[in-house]
Order: sequence, then structure tokens, then C-alpha cells
Amino acid sequence: MQICGVCALGLAASLAVARNITFVIISVGLCCLLAAFGFAYRHKVLASASTLLVSLSSMLFALAVTGAGLFDIAVLGYPTMIIFAAILGGVGLFLSLLSFVILQCIFIAWLSLQGIITPNVPSISWPHLIFILVIFIVTGFSVYILVRDIKRLMLSLHHENQKVEQSRTRIQHLAHHDNLTNLPNRLYGEALFNQSLASCETTGKSLALLFIDLDNFKPINDALGHAAGDQLLKLLTQQLSEILMPQQYLIRFGGDEFLVIAPIAPDSDELNQLAHSLILQCASVFNIFQTQVTVSASLGTANAPKDGTDFKQLCRKADIAMYKAKQDGRNTYHHYDESLDKASENKFKMLQLLRPALSEQQFELHYQPIVELQSGDINTLEALLRWPQPDGSMIPPDLFVPLAEGSGLINELGTWVVRQACQFCAKLRRQGHPNIRIAVNLSVMQFKDGQLQHTVESALYEAGLPPEALELELTESLLIDETEQIQQQLASLSQLGTTIAIDDFGTGYSNLVYLRNFNATKLKIDRSFISPLCFSKHDESLVEAIINMASSLGLKTVAEGIEDEVTLQKLISLGCDIGQGYYWSKPLPEDALAAFLMNYCAETASLKLSSSD
Repeated sequence: MQICGVCALGLAASLAVARNITFVIISVGLCCLLAAFGFAYRHKVLASASTLLVSLSSMLFALAVTGAGLFDIAVLGYPTMIIFAAILGGVGLFLSLLSFVILQCIFIAWLSLQGIITPNVPSISWPHLIFILVIFIVTGFSVYILVRDIKRLMLSLHHENQKVEQSRTRIQHLAHHDNLTNLPNRLYGEALFNQSLASCETTGKSLALLFIDLDNFKPINDALGHAAGDQLLKLLTQQLSEILMPQQYLIRFGGDEFLVIAPIAPDSDELNQLAHSLILQCASVFNIFQTQVTVSASLGTANAPKDGTDFKQLCRKADIAMYKAKQDGRNTYHHYDESLDKASENKFKMLQLLRPALSEQQFELHYQPIVELQSGDINTLEALLRWPQPDGSMIPPDLFVPLAEGSGLINELGTWVVRQACQFCAKLRRQGHPNIRIAVNLSVMQFKDGQLQHTVESALYEAGLPPEALELELTESLLIDETEQIQQQLASLSQLGTTIAIDDFGTGYSNLVYLRNFNATKLKIDRSFISPLCFSKHDESLVEAIINMASSLGLKTVAEGIEDEVTLQKLISLGCDIGQGYYWSKPLPEDALAAFLMNYCAETASLKLSSSD
């Protein structure tokens, strides 16, 4: 009994010592925990995490050494520390703590194996169960947090990947489609063309390119604004898309230009039918911002493989055909042929020669008399521009003047014409023709920079010619392109003293509304009405109506293209005032014209003298 009492007292003393050691270890751990909280309060996250994990792992080590060694329940806390290290720190902290824990476990095992410490397996008690449960709960919670963060990260990465894919798809769509109409753009159009061409090669079909250009889109933009123009393009896109078949593609080529790619059966009328349908759709009435708007379109076609298989070359050829459709009167279509390419090549070569010709003064002015029909007097000469070539031929102005207008050379060329014509007129006046006047044709492009009045004044001043000796001829296209700027310039030129004539009347819009806005004194009837005058009652009625209309407006009429006596007498009977044509003279260079005037005036004077006798 006495021995049992001594053992009991020894066991109680050992437990008391163990409790004291445990209390000290936990107390030191709590102090370290407070230090970790201090670091966290100062936003030193890494220092806080390192202090917390190292102190806790050390505390677990001390508990295991003073307890059951590797079999101590404190060892169960190591996985929790490792998980926390993975959550709270980086790779360095995690690997450091993992290595530290491994060394502690090895050290505990070595101490036990060497007999330095004797593992003391305590009897199970409720505090031990609570300690184990706390360790399991903390470990489980740590694992839950880690797994949840991983899932969130994976979900976030999935969403980000979806956004990247959507952005990539959107960027690819934007790169291949037009922003306004959502149609394939020129880049994607080439891919669709190559794809369709490969399909046509297997099915034996041809592949047509139809190039569409709106004829009068710019006036809509100018009058209603660019928002109206954009709305028109959207509505037009919708209408054109509705008539296309599934294998036919509509492409926004740029601006107001569209391209249609369509497989067609060889030797069929499908292409003509499609071109006609597209033009009809373009000519529809569109309601734009409560305003009814109509446009028309010119269309050119090219065909693969007949006209080639390269997309860019076919687009160029269809574009050439489209410009031919514009020349044919617009609102129509034209198919490409090699003659158009030859004409385009000739225009390009001519354009390369145009600027050097201007700088080297290769151009000439020829002059054609304008005759008073009743008296036979020549009071005006029309200056006509000519471009002589080294081989003796002439390039007609209807070929090179549009090129000069398109290349921006028309102002320089027009200034030269006005100066040369004024100087020649002044020269004739000094040579005995004091009442002679000169008529010069103007391009609408010469009004664009607002310098026309200055050009005319300078030419008159340099030549010493009075303003009333100069007549400016305007085409009807200038009237339809009427702007306030053009009206102001024409009013200033009229106030200066120059007179204004409307050229080629009857071939354009022939609208009296436009004529009322200009101070014109003459109306020139186009030669296309004069040549068949004696053979066509219809043309005779038209000419008579123009003469009567001009007379009611206080305008004199000038008939162009008079070539025989019968036509001359017919015009006189209809009341025409003035004539011009080969009946009197073709356009002549300066020296020949001066000689012609001298002879003509002498003959006229002789005839008048003999008639008076």
C-alpha cells in the first residue's frame, strides 16, 4: 500500500510538471501569436504569417517532445500549418515551413530513438478529444478555404477565357465586317471570293463580280448630313440583301460602293437579271428622317474565270465597267470587255502626259466665229482648247478635260485658257476689229476654290481688255450643281461686266428654275438638235420651243452646228438670233482665224455695199 501511494504521488508530480511545461509552451505560443497580430496590424503580412506559423509549429514541436513524441496529438497540427503556409504565404514560406516541420519530426524521432526523451502516452480524456476536434476543424476549414479559392480561381479563369474568346471573336468580326452595315468588308470579301471560286470550279459555274456605285449619294450627305447618309446605306443594305440568294454575298467595298459575289450558270441570263434587280432596288424610295430620298446606281460586272481569277484584278475590271455605265447615263449596268481596259490604260497614259504638257505649253486655242444671223456680222469668237500631238493628230477636249478636272489641273489649265483668249481678243481689237468679243468655256471645278473672279480680272487687266468683251459659257451641269458659292461668283462676274451664256442647252436638265437664278444673256442650242432640223418635225418643234422660251426670258439663242444654207434659213425663220458652225468656219488657230476675219469682213462689207446699190 505504501509503494502504491509513492507511485501515485510520483505520477501526480509528473502530471503537474507536464501541465506546467504545457502551460509555459502555450503561454509562449500566445505571446508569439500576439506578435503576429501586431505585424498584421501594421500591414506586414509576410512577417505576420511567418511569425504565426513558425511559433505555432514550434509550439507543436514542444508539446510533442514533452508528450508522446511522434505519437502526440500535437503532431496532427502540422498539416494545418502547412495548409496555412500554402494559403497565407508564397512558395518560399510554404517550402520553408514544410522543411522546418520535416526537420522537427526527424529531430523528435532521433530524440526518442536515442532515449533522450521518453514518449509519455497520456490517458485519453475529454480535453484530448476537444484538442483533436479543434485540430480537425481547423485543418478541414483550411482545406475548404484552399479548395474554395482554387475553385474560384478556376471559375475566374474560365470566365476570363470566355471573355478573351468573345473579344477575339468580336475583333475578328470587326476585322472582317463593316461597322456601319455589318456586311463583309473588302478583306473578308476576298476570302469569300476565293471560297466561292473554288466551289464554282467543282460545279462548273462562273463567278460574277458586280460593282455598285451610288450616283448621287454626296448631295444627300451635303443636304441632310452624314447621319442621313449612314441611314440610307443601312436601308439599302437591307433591301439588297433581301433579293440575294444564299450563295450570293453582298460586300461593303467602301464609301457608297458595294460588291456582289454571285455564282451564275454559264450562257444564261442570270447575270443580267441580277444586275437589273440590284439597280431597281437602289432606285427605290427611302424614308430618311421623315424625308423621302431617291438615289440611283451605276453597276459594272466582271466574270471569273473569263475575265481572270484574281480578286483585285476582277474588282478593277468591274470598276472600269461601272464607270462606263456612268458615262452611258447612270442608273444602268455595263459588262467588262477588253476595250474598256484599253481605254482605261490610254487614260492613264494621257494623265501622265497632261502635267508636262501644261508646263511646256503644248496646248493651243482654236477659235470658231459666232455669227449674227440677220446681219451676218461676226461679233464673238469661241475659244476652243486643243492638244496637238507630235504626229499631227489632236486629242479632243472631251477626253483630256475630264482628266484635268479629276487630277486637279483644271484650274491651272482654265487660267491659261482665259489669259490666252483675252490676249488674242485684245490683239484682234488692235488689228481693226474693235467690237470683237471672246467666249470661254468654264468647268464647274473652276468655281470650287473661289478664285475665278480674281483669275478673270487678272486676265482682263493683263490683256487691257474691257470686261464686256468677255463671255463665259457654262454647261447645264453647273446649274444642277448650283451652290451659294457658285451663285455669288457668277453675280460678281456679271457685276464686273462679263456676260454669261448657257452652253449645250437641251442635253442636260433644261430646267427653267435653274435659269432664273443666273444672269445669262444667251442660250446655246446643242448641235444634236440642229443637225436633223430639216429632216425631223419633232426636232423642229423642240428648237422652236427653246427659241420662244429664251425670247420670253429675254435671252438670245445661239444655234450650234450649222453646216448648210437650208439649216441656216430654217433657223432664221424660227427666230433664232445667232449661229455657229462649219457653214462659216471650223475652229481655226490664231493666224488662220485672223486671216479669215479679214477676208470675211471684206466680203461682208462688199455684199452690204452691193445690196445697198
